Amino acid sequence: QVTLVESGGGLVQTGDSLRLSCAASGLTFAHYAMGWFRQAPGKEREFVAAIDWSGDTTTYADSVRGRFTISRDKANNTVYLQMNRLKPEDTAIYYCARDGRNEFTTLLTPASGAYDYWGQGTQVTVSS
Repeated sequence: QVTLVESGGGLVQTGDSLRLSCAASGLTFAHYAMGWFRQAPGKEREFVAAIDWSGDTTTYADSVRGRFTISRDKANNTVYLQMNRLKPEDTAIYYCARDGRNEFTTLLTPASGAYDYWGQGTQVTVSS
């Protein structure tokens, strides 16, 4: 059974930091790119960040670049999202997902349709 379990969300104030974790099991985590997405109330799900299988290549949405950092620990089958200088507009449910297109790809994509396994999400709320 494939599972992705996010954790680390919470209620913080503007300017605070959070680190989200996504623990993977039941899939070949180390061979695939991973991504983070988020969905705010009343809005569509949007891409946040992605990391390739090796951890050497990353990409970010313009809205988070310079504030968020995605990383992965292949030994522990975990991907992280370090979020700094949080803003109220970062409030959303955050989801991690596996890019299921090809093993060992370094061509990252923000398209949610490329991601085949998703976690249940973790809530991040940033108060002003």
